[in-house]
Amino acid sequence: MADRGKIKSQKDGLPRDIKDWSKDQVREWALNLDQVPDNVAEILFQQDVDGPSLLLLDTEDLQKNRVTLGPAKLLIKARDEEVKLIKINSKGLPRGPCKPYPFCRYNDSYRYMESDILDITESGASDLIEPCHEYKAFNGTTDEATMTRLIEEVARFAAACMNSRTNGTIHFGIGDEPNFTHGQVLGVVVTDKEAYAKKINTVIDYFEHKHKKTAQSCIKPPRFVGVLNRNETSSEKCVIEVDIVPDSTMCEENIYHTFNVDSKKKKKAKAKETPETRQSKQFFVREGGSSRDLLLLTTLAREMEEYNHFVAGKAQRAQLRKEAEEKHLNVIKCSTQGNRLRQMITGGSLSLDKSHFEWYIIVTNKSHQIHFESLEFLVELNPIAVLDFDPESAKDGLQFHFKKLRTVNDHLPAQFKVTEGVEDIAKQLKLTRITSWVFSNGGIEKEEPSDIDEWLMDKGSSVRDVISFLCRKEDPNKRFLVIFLLWSTVSEKMDPLVETFSMFYQELKGTEQILCICDNKNAFTSWKNLVDARCGTNIAHRCIHELSFPEVNGTVLSLLSKNRRSSRFLPCGGGSNVLLEKKVERDLNTLEVLCVNQCEGGNEDKIVIEENFYKGEQVSWWNFYFSEQPGSIPFIKRDMFDFIMNTVIPDLCSLGKACVLFNLMHVPGCGGTTLAMHTLWALRDRFRCAVLRDRNADFAEVADQVVKLLMYVHKEQLPQVPVLLMIDDFDDKEKVFDLQRAIDEECAKKNIQSKSAQVILLNCMMSESSEHTEHTEHTAESVFIGNNLSEKEQKLFEEKLVAIEKEYKNADTFYGFMIMKKNFKPEYVQGVARNTLKSFNMKEKHAQLLAVLVLLNVYCKGSSLSISLCEEFLGVQPKPIFGTIKVQERFGKFSTLIATCSVEGKLVFKAVEMIHSSIARHCLQELTTTYNVSKAEITDLLLTTDKLYESTQGKDKLLKDVRQILVKRHYSVEECQFSPLIQDIANESPGLEEMVLQNAYKRFKKDAGVSQLLARYYYLKIKDFSEAEVWASRARDLSKDSSYFADTSAQVVKHRLKNTIADCKKGLISPEKLGTFLKLAQSATDAFKETHNLAKKELSHSFNTAGCLGEIQVGALVIEVLEKTPVFASDNVRHDIMSGVLSGNVQLQDVEKNDKRQNKHAQHYEILKQFKDFLYSLRNRMKENFDFLDNFSVNLGSRSGMKDSREQVAQRELFRCFRQYTELFCKTDSAGLLRNKAMSFMLKLHQERQYLEMNKADTFSGILNCLSNGILYDSMEKIAKLSASVCKSGQSTVKERINFIYVNVVLSCIKPASKHILPYKQLIDLLCQVLQEQIPLRENLPLHFIAVVLFWPQQQEVSPYHNLQRYISQIRVSYRMVMKEVFNGKRPIIHFMLGRKQGYQRLVHLGEIRRSVRAGEEDFTLMWENGKIWQEKEVKEHLCRLTGQVKDKRILADTCISGLKLEITPMFQSQLSGHAQETKVSFFIGFSMKGPVALDIK
Repeated sequence: MADRGKIKSQKDGLPRDIKDWSKDQVREWALNLDQVPDNVAEILFQQDVDGPSLLLLDTEDLQKNRVTLGPAKLLIKARDEEVKLIKINSKGLPRGPCKPYPFCRYNDSYRYMESDILDITESGASDLIEPCHEYKAFNGTTDEATMTRLIEEVARFAAACMNSRTNGTIHFGIGDEPNFTHGQVLGVVVTDKEAYAKKINTVIDYFEHKHKKTAQSCIKPPRFVGVLNRNETSSEKCVIEVDIVPDSTMCEENIYHTFNVDSKKKKKAKAKETPETRQSKQFFVREGGSSRDLLLLTTLAREMEEYNHFVAGKAQRAQLRKEAEEKHLNVIKCSTQGNRLRQMITGGSLSLDKSHFEWYIIVTNKSHQIHFESLEFLVELNPIAVLDFDPESAKDGLQFHFKKLRTVNDHLPAQFKVTEGVEDIAKQLKLTRITSWVFSNGGIEKEEPSDIDEWLMDKGSSVRDVISFLCRKEDPNKRFLVIFLLWSTVSEKMDPLVETFSMFYQELKGTEQILCICDNKNAFTSWKNLVDARCGTNIAHRCIHELSFPEVNGTVLSLLSKNRRSSRFLPCGGGSNVLLEKKVERDLNTLEVLCVNQCEGGNEDKIVIEENFYKGEQVSWWNFYFSEQPGSIPFIKRDMFDFIMNTVIPDLCSLGKACVLFNLMHVPGCGGTTLAMHTLWALRDRFRCAVLRDRNADFAEVADQVVKLLMYVHKEQLPQVPVLLMIDDFDDKEKVFDLQRAIDEECAKKNIQSKSAQVILLNCMMSESSEHTEHTEHTAESVFIGNNLSEKEQKLFEEKLVAIEKEYKNADTFYGFMIMKKNFKPEYVQGVARNTLKSFNMKEKHAQLLAVLVLLNVYCKGSSLSISLCEEFLGVQPKPIFGTIKVQERFGKFSTLIATCSVEGKLVFKAVEMIHSSIARHCLQELTTTYNVSKAEITDLLLTTDKLYESTQGKDKLLKDVRQILVKRHYSVEECQFSPLIQDIANESPGLEEMVLQNAYKRFKKDAGVSQLLARYYYLKIKDFSEAEVWASRARDLSKDSSYFADTSAQVVKHRLKNTIADCKKGLISPEKLGTFLKLAQSATDAFKETHNLAKKELSHSFNTAGCLGEIQVGALVIEVLEKTPVFASDNVRHDIMSGVLSGNVQLQDVEKNDKRQNKHAQHYEILKQFKDFLYSLRNRMKENFDFLDNFSVNLGSRSGMKDSREQVAQRELFRCFRQYTELFCKTDSAGLLRNKAMSFMLKLHQERQYLEMNKADTFSGILNCLSNGILYDSMEKIAKLSASVCKSGQSTVKERINFIYVNVVLSCIKPASKHILPYKQLIDLLCQVLQEQIPLRENLPLHFIAVVLFWPQQQEVSPYHNLQRYISQIRVSYRMVMKEVFNGKRPIIHFMLGRKQGYQRLVHLGEIRRSVRAGEEDFTLMWENGKIWQEKEVKEHLCRLTGQVKDKRILADTCISGLKLEITPMFQSQLSGHAQETKVSFFIGFSMKGPVALDIK
């Protein structure tokens, strides 16, 4: 009967699968069953029984609908045999459709199911981005022949994709016709994945050598995708997949031939190409569903025509590929699904504590190992039931891991069948108390799992019972949400999850109580289509698919208040969050991470925290939190807050550099730090915010942790939320740029693409000057907060004061708030200080401690005293029973002037500090003027009171602060000899500073810096050079290899010389004094030479140039001495003679022989001859040092791009000495010599050279400096004229001819229309001529630099480019040789950039860029560092944009010369992040002494 039914069903065209039968087809089938009455078929039809319903029927169901027992039994038996027959007939046949594994992903949870059909056919190029596919059954053995076949298939497919410029995936373990259904999942057993991976890596050997690197980049590593059995249990099989990505920037317009490996080895012996040898050369393209070789020999006469035609279209295909990539990138958009998830999972309440739903039911399928890291949200939802369709869940799946976190009850669906009262069943199953884990496809109690197409009949009915029970109408007030967690992609229409969804959909009469969650678009699309086909409803609005499961986990957890109290969450964009693990946060120990739920659930005392803030304590996150609570006083928004939020931050986010910087400059005590923290607080849900704990931390470690914070939970995805890092209280901008560079380099190391800013540094920095005008312009690079409130701000403070006075009775002591409310008026602060300090008595302990705190705060930013130190000094003893006495209270009436704070460093401790810097200043003034307590007295107390240094906690910080106020000098326009404190003590109590310094040594005996300070004090202030030598020696003993302490010893000798000369009365110098002077000068010179040699060996932050400058200063003193010596002081001719002697051109014995007064001057000559070697080399030594320092300052710049005040002071001193040098060596009164006609030519040449030297135009560095030193046009033209004259003299050196080239280039930049500029073609010819000569080693760098600058190829311009790459390499070698000792802490300055024009105008110098931008020096530097400068329209119009390919952290720049590519270095390595080898990039090019550099890489 069953057989007959089966035959009839096939004859009558019934679908093979019962699930696909309609109710009409069920009636037709029933009518054809023998011994089953026709009325049974009618009953089935009337009850709307279709195929899926038929599979769920049992005898009891039929009897309830008036079918008698006999026919009911026969119908059920016929149905079961029908199912059995279908199963037998379809054994091994392909099943439902499925999606391929996500392209170019490796950590996805996706797996295939055996016999599923990939729903994408083998194809050729479509849109070039959507991958084409090729299927190979493959037997999976590792014998050599099989593995070779696999590699050949990969090579063939890869070459075809690369030539056709389409993405593609080749699958091994996927069947194809005729032996299998097209796309059928077979799988292969792979026992050694590593062997396969290694073998596939050899595929590049099939490509030409020049294309191997490209092939390596395009052919991705193999992927091994697991294959499940039909019942969703694991198997040993997998599908091997290799992705091909022919990126346009790598492939460009190339074509790719492949060769048989054996024939490639024979290729070298080939004389000419024959049909036989050409057979080994292949050229594959994608054609339809296969790869075709266009070089395959055929019988056609014109066999190469198709190949040639394809090759001719390579440029068009390359362009199409590039456009496709750009179009694909443009569709990327930000997600808002985090907010949607929060809405749907809570029913709109946005809190699980107040959720609209009382119960949660989870429906889930096969999970993956990576999902078990994100299970906490399931535990917190505490589901009433979990319908688990993974038969291995209890073994090692979801339930196995869930049970580790929460107790569950295991159930089979049959236990939910209603056989008695619902309440009795619920009680037996312990529903609502413990999660019921329903194994809906077997897996426990020896229940066998069912195949997908058998599940509905085997287990569908019992699962419907479960759903009916859970959705029972007996308790209509219980609201619940059904969550479908699609760990794995659902791809078959008969998948149990589709049927289960249908059951819930019917029971709940819609989707409002259903939520579906998956983690990728393919899974979502497949699920949406299957549900639509099954239920006729669009489920998209109830689906979350753009969040990863860690993001789902964090977002759901953050909806519970207990979690917001106990756990911390980071933003992931679009309203989604991720849980910040405690271990991870502990590892980020240099950062204070600000989370989205910061402060929530804490129990801090609101009144105390706000009172302390208003009194003057530093703002905390709690202040912002409390201000947002209902009924609280809102936090005042400063005027700059909206500018930062709406202009600065969006502007920075748009920049293409990995790490960008923004300066928030502020006067101490004006709310700058508060504004910076307010910005972080407001952005904590859009950025991953953090504050640097310790500005002295190792920047490499900080950078590593910042990048870890950026990349947390992002594996194969780019981070969607940048890091906003606040850095506070840096006292050196150079360090800020060093930190930026370290983060930039770390991003490059981690290969993080910087299409937009990934890290934003908010540098909150105290301004060196409190005198910024209120007219200071705010820019997108820098904002200044001064001590002057706007009218709007004053009004806000007045309104807030009214609110504060209503809430707090002691508002009159809120000095921190009131100082700002009073607009920083000195009269108010002075009154507070005077009134609070009434009856101050320095003999009292708390008064002494306050005085110390005041002194420290005035002279050291951020100084404090630890609480434990104060307790020990004040004698405060903790009382365990009654608690501890607050240390502030022991300050008595002064307690209103101090605040508590936390000090971050190696250890974190509580401390006290002054409430406001202006309070501290006025208190110190009041102590001095009213109570006669001098700064010397307070400092002496600080240095000599051992009690202050007995507390371990805070001792290191105190010692560091004390040392700073003693040692650290503040450089401004003039050089400061001592720290502000020492200078103030010397002015206020002359003489007492010596006592203070002596006591400082006793406190810091092992500190070389303090000994150095005493040495400086004795040689600068007291002029006791013997004592100074003692202290200098002590400093050197403590730090023998430091150039800075060696410099101190040299300075002692120099100042002794200077002082001795000054003591010499007007008139001529005696022989005795001359000997003394020269001996001291030689000693000082030797000491400065030692300083310079030590500096070369140091690896410090910056190179110490004091040795060079000191030697120059000594030379200037020697000139001053000799000018007062009778031998050289008589007339102008004598002046020339002195110049000749110090130049080594005139011997002293010759001068003496020709001296008419040689007897009178005999003793002077005797002394001079004792130092003849020293004197003969003086000019050369001075000149070498001048040139060295010029080379250093002109070609190297600080990372900040700005010269600090110390460098400016040194430059002024250098200028003074150079002027003295030129007055002696560059001026000659030679009227007598002019009468000698034979000498006039040489004299003219000599004078021309002197003029060039006097204007520093005798060195390439001096000439380049004319670009920025404001030289007059006329002066530069005269230099050009004289330089040309020297070159035409026939006596010019190689150096002078090189200088002449530089002069023309610089003059063309300063005055392009000058008639003294050599025609460009002649200049190029001259340069070529010089390059052919013998070049002295020291001239290699300037010569090759200018050669690279002028020879760089450009369209419509002929240049001798043949040796250009060699010149670039030689520049790098010469740079290391010439600059190796000095470039540490510096970077080469870019002198020129390549412009769009021809000839001289092709060069754009930095000054022209500065003028185009029209920004201040600091803003220009920030724009340069952030890369914003390249967005300026005028800059882009000036510069020529080049293209090139990435190669080994450098770029091979394309040129207009065919086949010529030049190697250049990126200015910022992070801009190459994300660019694979041979990726095409574009950039501007700049020229520095280290070689050409790429800027604004895109």
